[in-house]
Amino acid sequence: MTILSLIIALALEQIRPISNRNWAYLAFGRLANRLKRAFNAGEYRNGVYGWVVVMTPLLAITAGLYFLLDWLHPLAGLAWTIVVLYLTMGFRQFSHAFSGISKALQIDDLPTAQRLLAAWTGQHASEMNEDEVSRVAVEQGLIDSYRYVFGTIFWFVALAWCAGPLGAVFYRGANLLAQKWGAYADTEPFGRWALTVLEWLDYLPVRITAAGFAVMGDFEDAVYCWRSQARAWGNYAHGILLAAGAGAIGIRLGEALHQDHTVKFRPELGLGDDVSPDYLASAVGLIWRSVLLWLAVILLFSVARWLA
Repeated sequence: MTILSLIIALALEQIRPISNRNWAYLAFGRLANRLKRAFNAGEYRNGVYGWVVVMTPLLAITAGLYFLLDWLHPLAGLAWTIVVLYLTMGFRQFSHAFSGISKALQIDDLPTAQRLLAAWTGQHASEMNEDEVSRVAVEQGLIDSYRYVFGTIFWFVALAWCAGPLGAVFYRGANLLAQKWGAYADTEPFGRWALTVLEWLDYLPVRITAAGFAVMGDFEDAVYCWRSQARAWGNYAHGILLAAGAGAIGIRLGEALHQDHTVKFRPELGLGDDVSPDYLASAVGLIWRSVLLWLAVILLFSVARWLA
């Protein structure tokens, strides 16, 4: 049922895409903002209490509905699992921006590409040239593919045997809280617990995702960049993904960006060519090949379990 629910959810998401600003995410965001105002008294423990208050009922409802529906009929439990996966993962929750940037660059419409990139990443992009827009788009695409696809799949599969779609909700909820509450964790202790939980959850799947990039791309360069360059990036987990992805594709990420009337210097990740608009398709291809690899591995484990 695990592999079947994943395939159906991914197919549904391709047929009828759902935005990352869908009603479920917007409602969750409003709840997170309201509870932050209610719980944030400037102490670390308040962030722990707030996190528990948000996540406990969400996980209880997800698991409770799954067990009830599965008890009524296995197909009802499967349907609930597919609905949850449809809401919590998928390419289209980020790929619409990526595709729009790619199309704009193909027709030399740099202003549109800059506007789409700024809306997607929250960065100022009006001073970036074509190669810089392409580079940041690939970086954001690799990171978002992990957030919306690989990380969610990993925790769904890890917990599916005992709680249906609980793992997918657990990871996406923790990820959203880290984004909402952790942005100012350096100055606000309230968000540190949310970031800590996400770091724990990301530790293994980030590395498995990077290994998948290596297997489906240039393995030697991906592993070399991962080992030698990832720690130079500010966020080590993101550094692993970007270094391995850049090495697998054969491009250079990071490097300088023109922003806010100055040049922002960043570590170099990857080996090979500068990122041009042509490499956006290569990044999408790497992500899709990695997804197919994950599905094949999950299928093999499922078959082995059935035969055991």
